[in-house]
Amino acid sequence: MMKKIRVIIIDDERSAREELKRLILNFPELEIVGEAKNADDAQMEIELKHPDLLFLDIQMPGKTGFDLLESLNDVPAIIFTTAFDQYAVKAFEVGAMDYLMKPIREERFSLAIEKIKMKIGQVNDSHQIFVKDRDEYHLVRWKQVHLIESMDNYARIYFGDKKVFLKSSLNQLEQKLDGTLFFRINRAQIINTLFINKISTTSSGRLEIRLSSGEILEVSERQSVKLKKMGKV
Repeated sequence: MMKKIRVIIIDDERSAREELKRLILNFPELEIVGEAKNADDAQMEIELKHPDLLFLDIQMPGKTGFDLLESLNDVPAIIFTTAFDQYAVKAFEVGAMDYLMKPIREERFSLAIEKIKMKIGQVNDSHQIFVKDRDEYHLVRWKQVHLIESMDNYARIYFGDKKVFLKSSLNQLEQKLDGTLFFRINRAQIINTLFINKISTTSSGRLEIRLSSGEILEVSERQSVKLKKMGKV
């Protein structure tokens, strides 16, 4: 039996939220665990209830749906719901599961749910984050990030051939990241251990790491000892 998909509905219009609830009633595999009429309320609901899926309106008073995603530490699967089709391209660029135009047709909703049921398991197995780089938006799985660097009160994350700033300090990120996957090699850098290509010892006795992405990084003396104890060397 499939585990229920926990849903939060986010839309500033009450009638739109009620319509989504009516559509969801036809799918017992979906469980509504919360709703919100703006991005701030939605952020609290998401952090409290950890949903699997958001039905998210884009254009809302104050902060947009994209602003909401940028504020989250861990982003669930997303189905955008909106009356403005000019957002469609951007929605799919950021990795939305689907995009539903209002008023939502029942057959179109059914297709979106079938797609969700097939894919949501693999998405939930990989925590992801939403980041903005100038006019580009990216929904990035943490497993894709190979390096994180401290930039004062910000962090710069490296994934693929991109470098993007994140509104978080390295210390804050270190507390949230999977410690079995990420390792802080010095005061300013955290690496994804899946990307380690080679570890060697420098003339000073410290460790030097080459990532499969090409970077060569030096591990601090203290972290070199820790890395050796972890059996990574």
